[in-house]
Amino acid sequence: MTYKNLQNFNKLAFQQRLLDWYQANKRDLPWRKDQNPYKVWVSEIMLQQTKVDTVIPYFYRFIEKFPTVYKLADAEPEDVLKAWEGLGYYSRARNLQNAVREVVATYGGEIPSDPAELGSLKGVGPYTKGAILSIAFDQAEPAVDGNVMRVLSRILKIEEDIAKARTKKLFESYVRELISEQDPSSFNQAVMELGALICTPKSPACPRCPVREHCLAFSEGIEQELPIKTKAKKQKTIPYVTLLIKNEKSEYIIEKRANKGLLADLWQFPMVPINEIGWDHLENWIYNEYGLDIKISEKKGELKHTFSHLIWELEIYTAMTSHQQTDDERLCFVEPEGLQAYPFPVSHQKMMQYIEE
Repeated sequence: MTYKNLQNFNKLAFQQRLLDWYQANKRDLPWRKDQNPYKVWVSEIMLQQTKVDTVIPYFYRFIEKFPTVYKLADAEPEDVLKAWEGLGYYSRARNLQNAVREVVATYGGEIPSDPAELGSLKGVGPYTKGAILSIAFDQAEPAVDGNVMRVLSRILKIEEDIAKARTKKLFESYVRELISEQDPSSFNQAVMELGALICTPKSPACPRCPVREHCLAFSEGIEQELPIKTKAKKQKTIPYVTLLIKNEKSEYIIEKRANKGLLADLWQFPMVPINEIGWDHLENWIYNEYGLDIKISEKKGELKHTFSHLIWELEIYTAMTSHQQTDDERLCFVEPEGLQAYPFPVSHQKMMQYIEE
């Protein structure tokens, strides 16, 4: 099938210029040392909604701790979350481990190169599947992420809303038309690299673009107007009071979050939705919720943490309790030096500065 915007498009020249540029300019990234499917998989999961510079140290530590699918499959989930601590979007880590366990149980530890088998694994969506198949197995499969849609929307002047699911299918079709059959691994990485280094969201470096002569948006002077993307819904803001509750043994109370939903299975200091509870009822709410008598001491600070769909506004207070143990399975008393063993979300890691040794 030939699409309208490709009718007069010099596909071979575009491929060659893009691949030549990539080979001369690609960044020296740790997951590019070889085409190991496991390392490619880990890197692609980490890179989802996360910058490359942030991912690099996490990737080194994660691969050192879990060098094979067998090591990751056998690991305690809490150890995996601890290795992921600070990287965010923790469901990625849980899904990765669950999928790797399936690889070990069903495929003898060999990551499947069959598109249907690979795509059936937990957390392996169309993009991740295409990235693994093309980069690790040299299959001419599309791997369409935000970078790819931005680049191709400009190159081919695609004026569809990239926020819509059907538009991503359209881009996958275009990539299938454009991808190099001889070197699909480099082609997909080259398009992503171009989006990261040259064809950036704002102020693209068109004078340095190796495929500028093929770009319809550049020829019409509309590269800044593409891609078209509808704005996401406004984030909901929720205020919380976060309590650093200490007992007479200088142990702090931490709480394990539910095993589903936002930040599942991570640990946190108890959080109170203060607008719902109200200050006058805060200490009573803690008693009713956790069975703990507490006395709030002083305010230590404030934090704001932004997620894709909501914002936490956190006021941090210290508090004292006479309790030294609890029957609530969600809670744990931990000495200050022992807190580092538990995986916390970034916002609660920042609260550690207020912990007294």
